[in-house]
Amino acid sequence: MTSYAEFTLAAIQAAPVYFDRDASTEKACGLIDDAARQGATLAAFGETWLPGYPFFAGGMSSPLWAEAAAEYIANAVEIPSPTTDKLCAAARKAGIDVVIGIVEREPRTSGTVYCTLLFIGREGVILGRHRKLKPTTAERIIWGEGDALGLRVHQRPYARISGLNCWEHNMVLPGYVLMDGGTQIHVGAWPGGNPSRQLVLSQAFASQGACYVIVAGGLGQPEHVPERYRELAADWAGDSYIIDPWGNVVAGPAQGETILTATGSLETVYTAKAVCDVAGHYSRPDILQLHMNRRAAERVIESSQSNGSGLSQKISAHSQQKLSDSYDANLSPIEYRDGKGENLREEQSHAIIQGC
Repeated sequence: MTSYAEFTLAAIQAAPVYFDRDASTEKACGLIDDAARQGATLAAFGETWLPGYPFFAGGMSSPLWAEAAAEYIANAVEIPSPTTDKLCAAARKAGIDVVIGIVEREPRTSGTVYCTLLFIGREGVILGRHRKLKPTTAERIIWGEGDALGLRVHQRPYARISGLNCWEHNMVLPGYVLMDGGTQIHVGAWPGGNPSRQLVLSQAFASQGACYVIVAGGLGQPEHVPERYRELAADWAGDSYIIDPWGNVVAGPAQGETILTATGSLETVYTAKAVCDVAGHYSRPDILQLHMNRRAAERVIESSQSNGSGLSQKISAHSQQKLSDSYDANLSPIEYRDGKGENLREEQSHAIIQGC
């Protein structure tokens, strides 16, 4: 008789301590411990949970906007940093994997922040990060655009895991990349303000990808916001769910501050993929293919005069990427690893992802 890996999935629905990175981190660590006590194998937080979704983004007509924007950037998270060290330590202590939405600050300029999903292994290591590819509506005033470097599936002992932010599920193609990677458990991180849309898109992803989906909705109501910014506050209830590989809701919607859990098994994943594997037997790569560029966008291209002739020579794209990787490694020595300790950071500049 074949045995299958089983796991418990947890959607952590709670408000952060808005505009307070350190207090939010402490709360996150406590919630990670709480999820572990409820038997979680993998726990997920909502979009930019730490230190909070930019509810003020559309309020530029308010004199409070500039103050809120500055405070938001000041409380953003760099990777790695003491903040990520604390989150890794909490995951290691609890013995569970964690996917948490953070506001990630770019260390080179200190003026750009990203909507980032941070993947942390139960070993206490950063597995990877994914920056939201296209912020939605007013978010574009606050967040920069991400790239495909972190658009990956992470192999864990119990399953392959992935994640996207909010309306990336509406873009279709990023999700297909993850389905091509064989995702089995997917985290959909949402701000929690549009429950009907987050549910329908998450159910579609689960059905198409034949995978479990943790719908981690954020919780942000006026009482959670500092009084000085309350006139800009939203009223988002979260409505977290857990969905099975057939697209059926197995837990939720969550109400208030809570941890929503549900159990799952790879047997259910394999059964669903046997019927429909959209990046495998249920595809037509002879007709349709997806081309993906994993290269990080370069703002500054440097030249050198290495041949002594006074002629400036453009650094090759490959060398430029190596320089960028080296610079990033020196400034932010993050390692992207899977469950086997393999280095996941590739120098691949162009990939062809086959399927329909």
